[in-house]
Amino acid sequence: MDSRYRITVLTLFPELVEQYFATSIVGKAVDRGALHPDVVNIRDFATDRHRTCDDAPYGGGPGMVLLPEPLGGALDSVDAEHRHVVFPSPSGTPFTQSVAQRLSETDGLVLICGRYEGIDQRIIDRYVDEELSLGDYVLSSGELASMVIIDAVYRLREGMIRAESVSDESFQDGLLEYPHYTRPEEYRGQSVPAVLMSGHHAQIAAWRRRQKVIKTALNRRDLLDQADLSSDEYREVQHLLEKE
Repeated sequence: MDSRYRITVLTLFPELVEQYFATSIVGKAVDRGALHPDVVNIRDFATDRHRTCDDAPYGGGPGMVLLPEPLGGALDSVDAEHRHVVFPSPSGTPFTQSVAQRLSETDGLVLICGRYEGIDQRIIDRYVDEELSLGDYVLSSGELASMVIIDAVYRLREGMIRAESVSDESFQDGLLEYPHYTRPEEYRGQSVPAVLMSGHHAQIAAWRRRQKVIKTALNRRDLLDQADLSSDEYREVQHLLEKE
């Protein structure tokens, strides 16, 4: 797998996305050449003097829709028909950790940042490989949704962050992540669990596994159907759910 990862973002507000690519861990990945971002301003492909990129929808209704001409021109400029194009949309399929993993194994992505009521369906039909939804809610900014997808995907690429940091995270094994503690040992009357300071790695691992099961049962019991639980873990889960 090529260590370089190309991400192209088509947006009406490039300054929002450019700032993201210059910040924190993602900025370091860009600096060392592991991540290659390209932010394209859709307005650069508008054909009138006002750089118009939206119009009222056919059939009536509220809001505005992104015009196909400037957006199509922007997509053509990045050879989108030969790349993997993602459109974040409330109408898309759910974006999950497994989807992020799959996308991280591609050579890169093109993301379309929608605004207003969305984009012309003909652009979706011609260019978009998949629509992805972050959840059952609506955002006004396709830029925010695109940055969430980028952040979830790029960090799964080999060499971006330590492999052991990824392997213990929520959803990697079907469960939520265990709780974390750091200094001081006591904070406002609450102490760090003694097992975490014992130095006994097997006991620590067992404690963390149990906490993952408990947290998933309490917060996301829908995940338990796919989790690989031992008989003892299953009984404990059933006891927790009965108490709830």
